[in-house]
Amino acid sequence: MYEKDGEKYFVVDSHMHFWDASPENWVEGREDLAKGWIDCFYGYHQLGPPETRWEWEKYCRYSEDDLMHDLFQVGHVDKAIFQSTYLKYWYKTGFNTAERNNLLAEKYPDKFIVNGRWDPREGDAGIRQLEEDAKRYNLKGVKLYTAEWIGDSRGYKLTDPEAYRFLAKSQELGITNIHVHKGPTIWPLDKDAFDVADVDHAATDFPELNFIVEHVGLPRIEDFCFMAVQEPNVYAGLSVVIGGLMFARPRFFAKVMGELLFWVGEDKMTFGSDYGIWEPKWQVEGFVDWQMPDGEEYSDYPRLTTAGKKKILGLNAAKLYGIEVPAECRVQAPATTAGEPTRPAEELTGA
Repeated sequence: MYEKDGEKYFVVDSHMHFWDASPENWVEGREDLAKGWIDCFYGYHQLGPPETRWEWEKYCRYSEDDLMHDLFQVGHVDKAIFQSTYLKYWYKTGFNTAERNNLLAEKYPDKFIVNGRWDPREGDAGIRQLEEDAKRYNLKGVKLYTAEWIGDSRGYKLTDPEAYRFLAKSQELGITNIHVHKGPTIWPLDKDAFDVADVDHAATDFPELNFIVEHVGLPRIEDFCFMAVQEPNVYAGLSVVIGGLMFARPRFFAKVMGELLFWVGEDKMTFGSDYGIWEPKWQVEGFVDWQMPDGEEYSDYPRLTTAGKKKILGLNAAKLYGIEVPAECRVQAPATTAGEPTRPAEELTGA
């Protein structure tokens, strides 16, 4: 929990990882792909404040103690959601698997939620695995990488018939939160495989599922916003937006936030630190302090209130995942944002 100026913020880090990208985990013959992937992540890491940057060796495989310290001891996080990413084409045991994540979730059950994954190219075997994972991890969400490599295939679309079968199975299993990586490319994946167009189709055809577009489709921010404004079940996941832009590109950050606030609205935005790309502490503290800049180029953007920041930092994700929020952290009255309708107070508790 974070407290500033008498306000208490319940923080749900809805996009974080516990990865193993150490050289020992690189697939023989594909070392260049494994190293290139973590090197690309490490490049994004440099966009944080200098004092928060790690040595490369630690970055490849940080410890349980590092994670618990950075998130919960100093990072203000109340609940964290693991987003599993396998990448077994170039990591022997996977990059960031549900199995590895679940070791911490079992040890600290009040701290973590484990999300699974699926890939429609795995067919019937993948459906069976999803059923097993849903039972084992009590899944409420999955993380999808539409650009992930499997064999000769360099990705898939949510509109593929097999993907629709997996979406239907997710709904049947009560997995209602579909987190989709649609943002900056990580080498060696293909940029076009992260296009947001397929989310539009799937969100319309599966209105009972929530599609959290992680990294808000960057650099396709306009495409995302004009799609998300018409799809009530499409959410903006702010990992990369806050971690990658707030410190390194403050003017661009203000413009991206302005577009999101105007089109998508503060009720459909969720915070994610993207740990271990960046630590949550400086992101939470900086976002609470952040104000839309003055000036003509920002004059037609909504201003974000304290209530809006509470929703983005934790209440919206808490509502998606059924997380109980302490009464002192809830928004007790409708918050108004320029250009946005007010909402009943009971919708703003995050519970």
